[in-house]
Amino acid sequence: MKTAFTTLFAAGLAAAPVLAQDTEIEIGYMPILPVSQLFVALENGALDEAGIDADLVEFQNGPAMVQALLAGQLDVAYLGIGPAMVARGRGADIKVVASNIVEQISLVALPPLAADFEGADAATAFAAFAAREGRRPVISTFPTGSVPETVLQYWMREEAGIDPDLIEIIHQGTAQVQQALLTGAVDGAAILEPVVSTTLARVEGAEVVAAGAEMFPDQPGAVLAVREGLLERSPETVEALVAAHIAATDLLASDAATAAPMVAKHVGGGRLDPAVVEAAIARSSAQFVADPNRITEGTRAMHDFQIELGTLAQPVDLDALFDLDVFERAAAR
Repeated sequence: MKTAFTTLFAAGLAAAPVLAQDTEIEIGYMPILPVSQLFVALENGALDEAGIDADLVEFQNGPAMVQALLAGQLDVAYLGIGPAMVARGRGADIKVVASNIVEQISLVALPPLAADFEGADAATAFAAFAAREGRRPVISTFPTGSVPETVLQYWMREEAGIDPDLIEIIHQGTAQVQQALLTGAVDGAAILEPVVSTTLARVEGAEVVAAGAEMFPDQPGAVLAVREGLLERSPETVEALVAAHIAATDLLASDAATAAPMVAKHVGGGRLDPAVVEAAIARSSAQFVADPNRITEGTRAMHDFQIELGTLAQPVDLDALFDLDVFERAAAR
């Protein structure tokens, strides 16, 4: 599992505290690019060096992770900020201690919908498609309340100013969204990497018609959340995890070629072309952000929008959701 360290990553790893003995923690994750920090830390040996024995539990969507957290499972979760807010609002004792990525959701369209966007705004493109095909375009995304679904709704209502009834939205997990795009079962998707890069590489004429910054400026994405119980029981473990997370983020942002083989072992069941994974990391390089301070305002905007939509049943105390001190300590080492 261990590979040669780059100078940058090794410097970050050297700063991570080494625990006196291994600490076993159950880590929930999705096999998607926005949680690449976990995959890099696993494959480069950072977690082993920090004395963390990771027991990995894979999920296909955020709502399933929320249920696991509410059931008292998982010590650590790499999940979207939307599900993190839902989990905290429903009583899960979690704290967001680091960000993974920002502005991660893009709207990718298959032909012929992609062609309708050429020189046209979204409303015109969707209307042209419907007039020609005799039906609304079908757009796939993650379940209601997830980050991709929220970003899609925000883009339509707040940025593009279009009626959500212009499209038909279906909700799927990661593998299902990818399969729907590759088989042409849908006309597009509001989705994240590596699904975007895989679709662009394998479907001729597919295009990104709305990028992340356009859909929801400064949108928060996946985050690293930990149980309050783990923070209280073993703060040094959490600090070591965040230190490894920071070093992994630096590598992802600066050296896609080195990071890609590590990430490729985990995303898409390890079956994706490493070149596609490298392209996805390179396309996202400026979006890998570990500092949770970067996403606090974006989280508040997303929170308020979800309250307006009704996808958050009740307001969440965002000050209680974040623990910014762990990151500050880890970053200072």
